[in-house]
Amino acid sequence: MALRLSASRVFSRASSSARAMSSVSDRVKTPENFEAVLDKFAEIRACAVLRTATSEACPKAMQAAIDGGFKIVEFTLTTPDCLAHLSDFRAKYDGDVMVGCGTIMNTTDAENAIDAGSEFIITPVMLPEVIEWCAERNIVCVPGCQTPTELFNAYRHGAPLQKLFPGVAGGPMWVKAVSSALPMLSINPTSGVDLDNAGEFLKNGAASVGLVAPLFDPTAIANGDFDIIAQNAEKVMANVKEAGPYLRKK
Repeated sequence: MALRLSASRVFSRASSSARAMSSVSDRVKTPENFEAVLDKFAEIRACAVLRTATSEACPKAMQAAIDGGFKIVEFTLTTPDCLAHLSDFRAKYDGDVMVGCGTIMNTTDAENAIDAGSEFIITPVMLPEVIEWCAERNIVCVPGCQTPTELFNAYRHGAPLQKLFPGVAGGPMWVKAVSSALPMLSINPTSGVDLDNAGEFLKNGAASVGLVAPLFDPTAIANGDFDIIAQNAEKVMANVKEAGPYLRKK
């Protein structure tokens, strides 16, 4: 009996070790995977960025956005049970809808998100250590920046897309001016973008856009009226499609 128990414990430890090694290995993506994620951003050009106060509302709201036409979605760590919901949607839509994780604040957050199935990483601010961690593993990182200097520094550290957050005065024309002066950048505004101006951002130099509150109307979520979110998604995706695909900078 003692021998069986001992063997069982050894097997358990070995299994745990194997799972840990597999998890670490799974965090390193191929160059082809890296390019495929960027190709998807260039094709679709819009990401649904969800933050909800309750865990229950999260999958219902994101499902509505997908039903309305979104093919790139971001779950944020400020949402209760974020990683569980992310994992569920990755399993459900793998190969159809690209699923990422936002509000990543350090490399541990990034590890946990990738382990849960995240296909890209979003940060709210410019964190060089997270950008470099992702770049070393062929993971697309989109860091939050506000000034041209931050956008360029993010690019220099290895971020192939640079998130403009929060919104700046000038809107689409600000993006046009910065994109013209710094043509190596691929800017992703995720604040100040609404259902009507998303296409204008894209036509004026933005590589892609992120939709937050204008898409996920807080009142609609609080009232459980998820049809409104699906309608919002249909409207914004129609505007985005008018801009056409993005010509990637390689």
